[in-house]
Order: sequence, then C-alpha cells, then structure tokens
Amino acid sequence: MNPLDIALAVVAAVLAVSGFLFGRGRERARQAREREAARDEASQILRKAKEESESLKESALLSGKEDAFRLREVWEKEEDRRREEIERLERRHDERSEFLDRKFDSLSEREGNQENRARELDRMEQSLRDRKQNVEALETEARERLEGLAGLSSGDAKKQLMDAILDEAKAEAAKDLRDIKEEAARTADREGKKILALSIQRMAADQTAETTVSVVQLPSDEMKGRIIGREGRNIRAFEQATGVDVIIDDTPEAVVLSGFNPVRREVARIALEKLIEDGRIHPGRIEETVAKSEKEVEEGMREAAEEVLYSLGIHNVHPEIVKVLGQLKFRTSYGQNQLAHAREVAILAGNMAAEMGLDIQMTKRAGLLHDVGKGLTHEQEGTHVELGWRLCKKHKEPDVVLNAIKAHHDEEPHHFPETFLVTAADAISGSRPGARREMFEGYVKRLEKLEEIATEHSGVERCFAIQAGRELRVMVQPERVSDQEMAQISEAVARKIEGELQYPGQIKVVVIRETRAVDFAR
Repeated sequence: MNPLDIALAVVAAVLAVSGFLFGRGRERARQAREREAARDEASQILRKAKEESESLKESALLSGKEDAFRLREVWEKEEDRRREEIERLERRHDERSEFLDRKFDSLSEREGNQENRARELDRMEQSLRDRKQNVEALETEARERLEGLAGLSSGDAKKQLMDAILDEAKAEAAKDLRDIKEEAARTADREGKKILALSIQRMAADQTAETTVSVVQLPSDEMKGRIIGREGRNIRAFEQATGVDVIIDDTPEAVVLSGFNPVRREVARIALEKLIEDGRIHPGRIEETVAKSEKEVEEGMREAAEEVLYSLGIHNVHPEIVKVLGQLKFRTSYGQNQLAHAREVAILAGNMAAEMGLDIQMTKRAGLLHDVGKGLTHEQEGTHVELGWRLCKKHKEPDVVLNAIKAHHDEEPHHFPETFLVTAADAISGSRPGARREMFEGYVKRLEKLEEIATEHSGVERCFAIQAGRELRVMVQPERVSDQEMAQISEAVARKIEGELQYPGQIKVVVIRETRAVDFAR
C-alpha cells in the first residue's frame, strides 16, 4: 500500500470519528431539550390537576351539604310520622284498656251469678240423686217380684219378646210387600204396557249422532295453501272469527274443522264452503262470509224449530222460546240429537195422553219444551232445568209446562197427570235401543257397581248383571235367607241402585233362592 492511500484512510477515519462525535453531541442536546419540554409539560399537568382537585373538592363539599340537608328533612318527616303513629297506638291502647276493664267488671259480675247458680244446681242435683236412689230401690223390688212370678230374668224376657215381635213384623212386611206388588202388577202393568207399546209403535224418528269434527271437501290440494294464506294470516283470521280449529294435514282434498260447539262448527263449515266456491280468501272477505253464515245458521235453526212446532200442531210459542228450541238442532246428549229427542218425547207423551183421555195438546207442548234449557247451557250459567224453567216462566208458559220441566228431573213433585206422561216419555226416548251411546269404560263401571251393591247384603252368594245392565240376578244362600227376606233384599238393592247410580230406563232386580232336596232309592 502506497503512502497516499494510507493518508487517505487516516483522513477518512478522522472524519468518521469527528462525524460520530458531532452527531452524538447533537443527539444529547436534542434529548436535553426534550427532557426540559417534558418537565414543563409535567409541571403544567400537575398545576391543572391541583386546580381541578380543588374545584372537585369544593363541589363535593357543596353536594354533601345539600345531601345532608335533604336527609335531615327526610329524617324529620319520618320522625314526625313515627311520633304520630306512636300517639295513635297509645290512644288505641288506652281505649282497649278501658274496654277490657269494663269487660272484666262484667265477667266478674257474671262469675258471681254463675257461682250462685252452680250452688243452686248442686243442691238440686243432690235432691235428684236421692230421689233416683229411692226409685231404683223400688224398681229393683218390683223386678224381683216379677222375676219370681215369671221364672225368667228381665233380660231374657225382653230378648224373647223383641225377637218374636221383630220376626213377626218382618214376615208380615214381606208378605204385605209381595201382595202389594202382585196386585199392582196385575192391575197396572198390563194397561201400562199396552199404552206404552201403542205409543211407541205409532212413532218413528230418525236419530243423528253429532261428532266434534266436520270435514270440508276441497276441489284440489292447491286450495289448502290459499286457505292458510301468506304466513298463515287467512287461517288465523278464520279461526278467530269462527272459534273453530282448522286442521290441515295430509288428507287429500279435505280439511277438518274441530270444535266442541256444534253451532260454531256449522257456521265455520258453511263459511268455508262459500269461501272455496267464491275463490276470494282474505281476512276481510272471511269476516263478511262468517257473518252471513251465522245469520244463515240462525235462520236454519229457527226454521227447524218452526217445522217441529208445525208438525206437532203447537201454536202461540214466544219467538225467544222458538229461537232457543232451534238451537237444540245442534245439541246432542250421548249422541242423541236433542231437537229430535224433544219431538219424540212430545209424540210419545201425546199418544199416551190420547189413550188415557188427557189434554193431548198441552201434553205435547210440555214434552217438547221439557229440555228447552239445553239450548242455553253453552251461553249461561245454571242447569238446563233451571234455565228452561226461567225462560218459560218469563214468557208465561202454562203451569203444566213449568211443572214438567222441573218434575222430569225430580226437582219438584208432579202436580198434573200430563207431567207424569212427559217424564215417562223422556225415559222411553232416552233408554230405547239405539237412542243413546255409552262409553265402554262407563258401561263396565256401571255393571261392576251393580254387582258390588248386590253383594253388600248379608246372605248373597253371587250376582250377575245381564241384558246390558238392565237386569240384575242375585243368588242367595237358602240356609241364610228365607222366602220373606228375599223380597226385602230385592227392595233394598233396587232402592240403593236408584240412590247411587245414573242409568237410562229401568233395572230389574231378581233375587233367586234355590232349595234342593236329595235322596237315594236303593
């Protein structure tokens, strides 16, 4: 390396060191300036913080004084209220103390009177005990004399006398009961059966069994979507307007209307058929169609009632009663249509009245209106008997009709012979084969209850409910039950069945006592 290169290298190194030292000095100066600026800024922040803290301290003091003043006012009000409450309690306490003092004085006076009466009663009781001892001594003496004369103790004589009287009374009662029943059967059963048979043969009625659903046929499954509407608005509007549930499932070309009120269900069926036929289905149209359908159903019920009245020849019935009677077109009991049942009762009772020479038209009127209250039970509180009686009483129906309404459920006695016929016709219409349906569980329970009632009596060996529960056959033990006691058992079982069970028609109770005599010829 030549001297020039060495000199240049030295100069470069010197310049580099000088530049480094110069830059470092400037950096230190810059840092010193920044530190000084930071100290100034920190001093300003500290000064502002002290000023703000002084301001907050003053405002907090003012706020604390205001809160303390407000709390003091609240405390003073509460203290005044408590002071008034204490004064009121003290007044009540003073009044109660005065009342208790008066009551104590009264009780003290009563206690003195009671003590005097107790002493008097003790004296009288002692006198009665003395008299009783004298009487007992006399009775003992008389009894000993009688026992000596009769040769029996008083207990043995009393028991023999009571047993003899009881056996004699049972035998006579059973005999009289059997004689009365046989006489009644000979004189009344034949004529009664004749009248009932003629009445039933002259009457024929169709029965309709209402259910809780109605099916509406659709022209196509596409109509289901239109019935539902956008986001279900149509079906919601329809259900709200009719009060009936609309069930749309996989059943092809059909929807189901479900509801327990048959009138509303009929309104919904007619309205839906009209909407399907018209094709315009929207909430406004639904409300309009439902309103028209309600009027149509009401008119149909009124026409049905008027048709029944015309067929029976009954006139001058108040329009309100006709309206309620028409509602029976959509009422059922155990599957039996109630308007048809009322017409059937009227015809049966009228036929029996004709055979017996009674007022036919009045009997028909009472028979037709005996259950008219069932048309109001879905709308008003109360039994159908009470509702029907009030309705007919309000519109001045004859006394025979009013008595028939209450008497057919034994809520009052029969005051007219026509009402007996109405009650009999009601039982015939409800109990004849095919008139009403009965749930299987209820049928089985009724048979079990019949057999349970019969087996409760002493001497019963076994029993059987036959003929769908219309006859009960009771087998008794011959060594424990006599012929006279059989009539008592049948009477007791029949009365208990009447008191504990509900059933259509009547139940025949047959008690059987079998006696066998066996011997051998050798």
